Amino acid sequence: MTQKVAVLGTGKIGEALLSGMLRGGWSPSNLLVTARRPERAKELRDRHGVEAVSNTEAAKHADTLILTVKPQDMHTLLDELAPHTPSERLVISGAAGLPTSLFEERLQPGTPVVRVMTNTPALVDEAMSVVSAGSHATEAHLALTEEIFNGVGKTLRVPESQQDAATALSGSGPAYFYFLVEAMTDAGILLGLPRDKAHDLIVQAAIGAAAMLRDSGDHPVTLRENVTSPAGTTINAIRELENHRVRAAVLDALEAARDRSRELAAGKR
Repeated sequence: MTQKVAVLGTGKIGEALLSGMLRGGWSPSNLLVTARRPERAKELRDRHGVEAVSNTEAAKHADTLILTVKPQDMHTLLDELAPHTPSERLVISGAAGLPTSLFEERLQPGTPVVRVMTNTPALVDEAMSVVSAGSHATEAHLALTEEIFNGVGKTLRVPESQQDAATALSGSGPAYFYFLVEAMTDAGILLGLPRDKAHDLIVQAAIGAAAMLRDSGDHPVTLRENVTSPAGTTINAIRELENHRVRAAVLDALEAARDRSRELAAGKR
């Protein structure tokens, strides 16, 4: 790869992307990182063999900038980058809720911006990264973005108007599953199982169910009905979930996450 890419604000997700690019054949000499703390910069340099630079140096010398800082820190970073970022730089934003128009307004006219919402399974190469083009991003910019993020999982293109929904569903999605596993583990303990055995049973059930959803091609309703025997244990459990309006609670939760993404876009903290 001859492109020089800089990951700015290299936390866990940023480092996962960096690692994915290295495994995908990128040369360390073509990768730059920035970090807030000098000890973190040294750690990244020692671990991956990449050069750690300042944000302004990254803006001057990299062909592509991947911004992985938190949404509340993005305005400060853009103030720092704007005077040093030429209009031909590809800027990839991983900040939840922030539209491409914000970056286009703050950076040089004509700057290509791609918005990406990934999730924490990037740390184990099982991310889903949702990609949307800004008004100046081309097919080549989208393809490069997908190449980078495919190193840590899968990518899906959507119109930017669907990004808040994707953030609620996929960006925050792993947390909902962890919450459910936590609740089911507690239930297993209540039913008399040791915590470690309850955990192992639930995790493997989740992995198996996800694999069947991915590989079978069957609708979730079909797969659920295959487990649900007449007058059996599963239908009794499903009845209680419905009695407690779990389905409605999920809908409300996802709407709340979407609304928060919109608030972030509006600058609310």
